[in-house]
Amino acid sequence: MTTHSAPTIVRRSEKPDEMTTQHQLSSGVFNVAFFNDVIQTTVTNDPAMASRWISGVTSLYGRRRMVGLDVEWRPNSPNRPDNPAAILQISVGRLCLIYQLIHSPYFPRHLAQFLSFYGHDFVGVGVKSDLEKLRRDHRMGYTATPVDLRGLAADVYGSTNLKKAGLQELARTVLGTKMEKPKAVTMSRWDNRCLSPEQVRYASVDAFVSFQIGRVLYARAGF
Repeated sequence: MTTHSAPTIVRRSEKPDEMTTQHQLSSGVFNVAFFNDVIQTTVTNDPAMASRWISGVTSLYGRRRMVGLDVEWRPNSPNRPDNPAAILQISVGRLCLIYQLIHSPYFPRHLAQFLSFYGHDFVGVGVKSDLEKLRRDHRMGYTATPVDLRGLAADVYGSTNLKKAGLQELARTVLGTKMEKPKAVTMSRWDNRCLSPEQVRYASVDAFVSFQIGRVLYARAGF
């Protein structure tokens, strides 16, 4: 099993030696190191920037079948209406988009089309519920195809116990990787306009690991 080390995060610049660790993150492109991988993460509430990300991913990978997906929102309070989805995380390869839905003036057409493309499988843990929340809160993703990694892992490994597994357990089982999901970050203010470095790490790694688990399971299942 791979030993965990906390991911590091730096803002991308034109010259790699000018990259510096960020303590307060607004929109931009960041490198998130996770073991031997570097996730290039775009954080934005700008529809045009999200559209450029979609165009870049499509140009680089084509209409790739599998996409890691996750959604975060401010923790709900007792006896209060549920809080809306605050961010959408999608990952293809080592590219990740964190789209700040709650601060976006509108939902970009390119992203709507990306979510609706019939050839995409959106993989994650509890991904069906995440897509249902997107539909309720933001009226998007109606035709997205969810693939829950728990059921797929249970089929591949012949273990019904994996149907109840979380992302951490699947990462250990499928990737041999120990990942951390600090409760303080899980329960943090995802509706903040400026996300913390810890939030960007958490969101990036969740989507990236979902994609990587899906990639391995699809290969083992012969998809």
